[in-house]
Amino acid sequence: MSVLLPIHIAAGSLALLCALVAISTSKGKTWHIMSGRIYFWSMAVIFLTALPMAIIQETMFLFLVAIFSFYLAFAGMRFARNRKAEPAVVDWIAASLMISAGLGMWILSIVYIVRSDSQFITLILFGIISISLGVTDFKTHSNRTARGQERIARHLTNMMAGTIAVITAVLVTNMDTEPVWIWWILPTFIITPIIILWNIKIRHPASP
Repeated sequence: MSVLLPIHIAAGSLALLCALVAISTSKGKTWHIMSGRIYFWSMAVIFLTALPMAIIQETMFLFLVAIFSFYLAFAGMRFARNRKAEPAVVDWIAASLMISAGLGMWILSIVYIVRSDSQFITLILFGIISISLGVTDFKTHSNRTARGQERIARHLTNMMAGTIAVITAVLVTNMDTEPVWIWWILPTFIITPIIILWNIKIRHPASP
């Protein structure tokens, strides 16, 4: 833990910085591409350090959140690179794991409800998001529709959702206010409307 935690925190800080750079730069430009790549690998480091920490602490909650968070960065990266809308085996596996993680969150939420832990609210919400995004990406792969603006929209949605996960991690680490679940879901409620508006703008660009 003494080794993993500093690496985990450093990767999270780098991921957040790169996400802000990617958001503020034009798609396809050098800064956007480079910051996006560093963001992805930072998220990979977060994932690879979070899993053993969750196992050591025997925390299924963090284990499922780690899968959830990394999938967002992974899927965002895959949609950015896969211009032909031809999913690989790894895409099917990843989407299936995302859906499974969401179901796992719902099952775990029942345990939390029984023991009167208010974090069941976080698990239910994250479970809904996990299953929704996983199913949507699964359908996108099945229908081979991730081309053009749709591909960009899927890339944006997953990358921005991953950014929400990073912001959430920063908040829950630094905010010691009850109830804890508020800080877990607040970034989602604030940023999700922005993602929806960006999706509308991408899918239905204004006529010149």
